[in-house]
Amino acid sequence: MQSALYTAMGRSLSLGQRRFAGTGLMVHRDTKENNLNVKFKFTPENLKRIEAITGIYPDGHKSAALIPVLDLAQRQHGWLPISAMHEVSRILGVPRMRAYEVATFYTMFNRQPVGKYFLQVCATTPCMLRGAETITETIEKKLGIHVGETTSDGLFTLAEVECLGACVNAPMVQINDDYYEDLTPKDMVEIIDEFKAGKRPIPGPRSGRLAAEPQGRLTSLTEPPPAPGFGLQSGL
Repeated sequence: MQSALYTAMGRSLSLGQRRFAGTGLMVHRDTKENNLNVKFKFTPENLKRIEAITGIYPDGHKSAALIPVLDLAQRQHGWLPISAMHEVSRILGVPRMRAYEVATFYTMFNRQPVGKYFLQVCATTPCMLRGAETITETIEKKLGIHVGETTSDGLFTLAEVECLGACVNAPMVQINDDYYEDLTPKDMVEIIDEFKAGKRPIPGPRSGRLAAEPQGRLTSLTEPPPAPGFGLQSGL
């Protein structure tokens, strides 16, 4: 897909497909869903969680709780509007800019609305070599959307992201908090169908292996390890 070109300060900035990772530019722009008139308050249950989180940190260092408290706000709201950032900064007693800095730096924070199921396809080299593009194409065909878009029913949002740390199990997709690995196009269709049916597909590799062990037989650590002292000089 051809990169989208934006002009900023007289220079062309190429953002590409992966612009949706972290959802949005670094500068806030008011929208109908994201403006200061959209009120945000934590639920009583989440306020108790915040008390437990901030209790970990000594006085004067509550800003260290920004990531977990912003994450809690996003989990409650579904994404992270500017009003939620302001509420987090108020509770932690830090300048609003500190919340902006964290929310715009870490791509785990979605500053625009996303669907109930957020599909993040890893598009870094190991996954690309193992067919990540076919996984993205399968999702687009199945859901009728492209990267950066949400289905009309609000169920699915599709994004391409950088490395998610499951290179041995490429290609893979993160859906909300779960990893789905060793994917084929057929696996991806089945996973989407299960979500549509209101089920939670079993996370992990789809190839039958338990975790990140070699597919087939072991290629290392096939013999008992040497006893203590192996290889030491006799004088030692």
